[in-house]
Amino acid sequence: MFQENLQEIDQQLINLLGKRIAVLKKSEPISLEAQIANFAFSLAQAGVTESIWKNIVMGCVAAVTTASLPSVQIKPRRVTLIGGGGMMGRFFEQKLTAANHYVNILDQDDWDRAEFLLDGADLVLVCVPIEYTIEVIRKLANYLAPTTALADIASIKAPILQAMLEYHNGPVMGLHPMFGQGIQSFLSQKVVVCPGREENAFQWLLDLIENEGGKLIVCTPEEHDQMMMAVQAIRSFKTFGFCVFLAEEEINIRRSLDFSSPIFRLEIDIVSRLFSQSAPLIVDIMLATPERHEAIYRLANTYNRLAQLILQNDRDTLIREFKAAYSFLGEEMNGAVEESSHVINALSIFLTAREVEQKHGSYVATGVKSARKPERVL
Repeated sequence: MFQENLQEIDQQLINLLGKRIAVLKKSEPISLEAQIANFAFSLAQAGVTESIWKNIVMGCVAAVTTASLPSVQIKPRRVTLIGGGGMMGRFFEQKLTAANHYVNILDQDDWDRAEFLLDGADLVLVCVPIEYTIEVIRKLANYLAPTTALADIASIKAPILQAMLEYHNGPVMGLHPMFGQGIQSFLSQKVVVCPGREENAFQWLLDLIENEGGKLIVCTPEEHDQMMMAVQAIRSFKTFGFCVFLAEEEINIRRSLDFSSPIFRLEIDIVSRLFSQSAPLIVDIMLATPERHEAIYRLANTYNRLAQLILQNDRDTLIREFKAAYSFLGEEMNGAVEESSHVINALSIFLTAREVEQKHGSYVATGVKSARKPERVL
């Protein structure tokens, strides 16, 4: 009863604050993001702990974003998550269960129960690491009914979608959630969709994602894999290399933040986020295909060429390189500057709110901040 009362009060707070944000959004020329950030600051000033005010603010965003969405009555489905004990598996289990679907989990030690766990499933979602995905698809295909919809969430699509089409005669679709650690909802998150066969069988799942504020990006598996070279593989290599360099140079990270601009702090945050993940996962993202190997090698050659210009003190050529890259970005720069300015302002408010909370003794009391076990992020 005590817990239920707290949940009811929390929901009332979220609904009220969500309404306040909605009113301000209509009546004042202040961005929704600024209002949300100000809420975080005010809550921290009031002595509300970080974990609580984060949840309240997220609830407010959800309340505003989903307020205009129509309510949808969904027929409960039977879903089996392969590898449901992982981070993304747990995320999908939570979302599907909250939507009143029946969810079973099949982990690596459950194959002796595979027939029971897969029998009558409307959807089987493969949530295992990349290196095991095709092997698992081949293994579970023997248990699937022709009407069962089969999908995966790996970060490579062409070979995996082809394997699903080859080993399963029923509905097939490739999915790739473009988010990971720390994300608690589909709100404003992107999910790439690669149709394979009988995509109508997945419409209820796609509707669930969109009704919770998610954004679907439909493309071919080949386009997905091409884009992921830049979005994932090259970015991961760049961040990985930057941290290896900092370690080799023995840079004092904590001290560097005392001198840093918000931009540098964001760089360190991105580095830390990458290294909080599973090492095999990140390495496999970089090694996934020969095309990724070659793209990373070309990037290294570009770095080397520019570094040689630095060593030669070739100012004029460096300026020409800069201007050429500037022209390539074109109109994208205007939006990028606006977005990055918002991120910097939001980060500044977040850091100030956290400092206020620390002064109230929220986690200075013990002198130790709770540690979180690193999780895998796709």
